[in-house]
Amino acid sequence: QVQLVESGGGLVQAGGSLRLSCAASGRTFSLYAMGWFRQAPGKEREFVAAINRSGGSTTYADSVKGRFTISRDNAKSTVLLQMNSLEPEDTATYYCAAPPALTIATPTTPYRYWGQGTQVTVSS
Repeated sequence: QVQLVESGGGLVQAGGSLRLSCAASGRTFSLYAMGWFRQAPGKEREFVAAINRSGGSTTYADSVKGRFTISRDNAKSTVLLQMNSLEPEDTATYYCAAPPALTIATPTTPYRYWGQGTQVTVSS
């Protein structure tokens, strides 16, 4: 079992930056690839970014490519999402998630573990 807790959300003006953090506990963090998702009101949840177990490979949704950066610190059992050049369209609740151990994280992977989410609001 893996527990995930997100933090770092808030209100920011368009063009600003935020850094989201996801702290994992429960099992060896390096066994898990990690992903970030978001869900805006009235919309389906969508993939944002994913990172492999070592941190050496990342994947991004086209809508955030070049603006967001996913990273991880296995020693601290933490995955980060640095969000720059934020746009009002980025407003959503952001979730970190983990697939089953030793599973590659992609946009379509069946993620097993989810955090409670952190709200990001970007004002125009």
